[in-house]
Amino acid sequence: MAPAMRPEQEASCKATEDHRRSEFDAAKPPPFRIGDVRAAVPPHCWRKSPLRSLSYVARDVAVVAALAAAAWRADTWALWPLYWAVQGTMFWALFVLGHDCGHGSFSDSGTLNSVVGHLLHTFILVPYNGWRISHRTHHQNHGHIEKDESWHPITEKVYQKLEPRTKTLRFSVPFPLLAFPVYLWYRSPGKEGSHFNPSSDLFTPKERRDVIISTTCWFTMIALLIGMACVFGLVPVLKLYGVPYIVNVMWLDLVTYLHHHGHQDLPWYRGEEWSYLRGGLTTVDRDYGWINNIHHDIGTHVIHHLFPQIPHYHLVEATKAARPVLGRYYREPEKSGPLPMHLITVLLKSLRVDHFVSDVGDVVFYQTDPSLSGDNWAGTDKQK
Repeated sequence: MAPAMRPEQEASCKATEDHRRSEFDAAKPPPFRIGDVRAAVPPHCWRKSPLRSLSYVARDVAVVAALAAAAWRADTWALWPLYWAVQGTMFWALFVLGHDCGHGSFSDSGTLNSVVGHLLHTFILVPYNGWRISHRTHHQNHGHIEKDESWHPITEKVYQKLEPRTKTLRFSVPFPLLAFPVYLWYRSPGKEGSHFNPSSDLFTPKERRDVIISTTCWFTMIALLIGMACVFGLVPVLKLYGVPYIVNVMWLDLVTYLHHHGHQDLPWYRGEEWSYLRGGLTTVDRDYGWINNIHHDIGTHVIHHLFPQIPHYHLVEATKAARPVLGRYYREPEKSGPLPMHLITVLLKSLRVDHFVSDVGDVVFYQTDPSLSGDNWAGTDKQK
């Protein structure tokens, strides 16, 4: 017979067992329903105010115009880099407001949403309807390996077919931060189509007219920029618009990537294991410090993914109300300083280890290609 354990040993074993039972397994279905989360959100958080939404548009457009006028007037290389950083951030803020229009969280008026969305997104060279439709697909299928549209993982079989140069570009800064224009034209590896082509598989026949409208607006903006370059010169247009546009693209790719990467316990699903709730819960909130207010609290992404109808100015309150229900399925964001410099480390680490998912399994996690990771850290692959 084994000797009896001392009281302190029994206490230690019990504590170990309690800890094991309390361990969080992100691969398991949550113990709550989406209706439970919805019920926790205060009723006023669902109300949309067109005037309030338009006030944010007026504020951002005024700041963009003032920055451009000040930069044009000063025209000194001592200030151009600062202008590019700030104006690029404001371009990104305009995208977020157009993003609200695409979700219908800007107002209850489809016409107002469409007009404002086209104006804002066309200005920053985004085909509004083409993007709106594919982004809707992303929300409806987030977390599903085959059906998701934005920053979805590639399977090991597809990954192994990529050329070494493609792998390096995909996971080496700054190239992933310049991916959005390429995605608009060609989509992601393993998927075909274009946001500009009304005949693309992205769209139904009924949506082709909408795509034609947004594509026409996009080319009109390109023509306007070319015309301005002919009148004022190419360099002034690049300084005032071109470089801020690139900064805006980098913001867009950084934020959207980190909303869906950077945690080792973010599962991806196949088949019956996927559900709208489970997919939405694999998103991540991020804190951007001073930038939170500038880009309209887009960092509060979990609640946005579950309920994209909530206006951006209610997301923080809705998140606080829902957190007791979400429990450990809500991943508390790391607090930021005035500027979110900590996210650079998160991005670099994710690009180093989040490379592909297994071809089999209904619940899988990212795996690591050791040749790209810089060490022999083979990423975890928990499969169900």
